[in-house]
Amino acid sequence: MTARTADWDPSHYLRFSDERSRPFVDLLARVPGTPRTVLDLGVGPGHLVAALHARWPDAVVTGVDSSPAMVEQARAEHGDDAEFVLADLADYVPDGVPDLVVSNAALQWVPGHLDVLARWRDLLAAADDGAGRALAVQVPGNQDAPSHVLLRELAAAPSYARWTEGTARPHVHRAEEYLDVLAQPGWTVDAWETTYLHVLQGADAVFTWISATGARPVLAALPDDVRPAFVAEYKARLRAAYPERAYGTVLPFRRAFVVATRD
Repeated sequence: MTARTADWDPSHYLRFSDERSRPFVDLLARVPGTPRTVLDLGVGPGHLVAALHARWPDAVVTGVDSSPAMVEQARAEHGDDAEFVLADLADYVPDGVPDLVVSNAALQWVPGHLDVLARWRDLLAAADDGAGRALAVQVPGNQDAPSHVLLRELAAAPSYARWTEGTARPHVHRAEEYLDVLAQPGWTVDAWETTYLHVLQGADAVFTWISATGARPVLAALPDDVRPAFVAEYKARLRAAYPERAYGTVLPFRRAFVVATRD
């Protein structure tokens, strides 16, 4: 059975934009060389194209996303800086082979994305001038955090399970698993994990964060007359797990990174 998804809300996603953007900047800092062409898989609303151009001002960027709302906003606000394509990340095939394939917080929504990474690895390796081509990926690794555990438990409760069963769930692997896929002969791979301590401002800040991302499919699946009760109970559980402090609410967030470069 195919997992049920819902389209993204760009304005909601861009809340806490600085915190969401930081891992992408950290990822780019570890990519060597000067790519001329960059393919961004899961480009979202296009706001991070500026980070690519800050790193490589002359690079030609193509952004791909499966969300019509995200691509529409990216084209409207950043269309002069990149080309944006509406396509499924799992099977997208570009016209040519880019120097750099990058993906930030997107592949967790692609079932079997280790196979997708292997396909991109092979595509880059097959290029006649493949030396120096690179693949750089960052994915959230917090599926065992209270935010996600509480979401799964509540969604499975008898009051909600009839609607939430089959909704899409993000899936990630440990950094060493990405290393294992990409560390083939002829490749140099840098893989690591980082836990950020985001200090979020505002009431129910963790709910605001996750409702734009990991909880989005569950919330969209609930009927309008049922969703408010779910939200109220979920917020209460999140407040207990992530108490607000005088300076804000701390959200520990683990992420996995990998940069693979063709020798």
